[in-house]
Amino acid sequence: MQIDILSLFPGMFEGPLHESMIGNAIENNVINVDVTDFRDYTTDKHNHVDDYPYGGGAGMLLQPQPIFDALAAVQAKHPAKGRVVLLDPAGVQFNQHVAEDFAKEDHLTFICGHYEGYDERIRSLVTDEVSLGDYVLTGGELGAMVMIDATVRLIPGVLGNAESAPGDSFSSGLLEYPQYTRPADFRGMPVPEILLSGDHGKIADWRLEQALKRTYERRPDLLKGLKLSGKARQMLADIQADEAGY
Repeated sequence: MQIDILSLFPGMFEGPLHESMIGNAIENNVINVDVTDFRDYTTDKHNHVDDYPYGGGAGMLLQPQPIFDALAAVQAKHPAKGRVVLLDPAGVQFNQHVAEDFAKEDHLTFICGHYEGYDERIRSLVTDEVSLGDYVLTGGELGAMVMIDATVRLIPGVLGNAESAPGDSFSSGLLEYPQYTRPADFRGMPVPEILLSGDHGKIADWRLEQALKRTYERRPDLLKGLKLSGKARQMLADIQADEAGY
């Protein structure tokens, strides 16, 4: 996968994109990441990339020209346009399903905003407008890092264990079940006996029940509209009855 990032602060990506999983993916040629400073493409003699909004108002807006020209230069190197993602608080909220969708692409370009916002004409360049959540950051760089991390780990060959990503929280629509490692008893806190039983069927049922219980207690909103098997529906009904004291 080719990942391009348009940003006024390319130095912000130097650490996160060369460490841990993403760094390994780059080193193993699973992905390639290029960061472009779109200030390099401004035609303004003072190197400005922003200006006051027409009609008045607080703050400064990013001008279209530097971003249009920077994106054109990126796409000239990679003719397969792919998805162009605008980081924007007004966009669709990023989640695991969006990450899974992005992971299917061969080319992703992230446009990181700054200042008060974008000239509206910049939106004509993009295929997706995505927000990290219902809050405002200083710029789109941190949001892009999060989205890239969540996306890249889903690409085949990036994680060491092919089963790791499908078992993550949200991949199934549920929060992840509790997990344990050695020792079997740590300071009086033992691992549940069923996990030591070797009975894979019972372990799978326990994990499903625990995932349902954790989701019901912490994120009940995730259960709305979620398609559950008959077994899972019965487990959830039992959990709800226990919580209600029936």
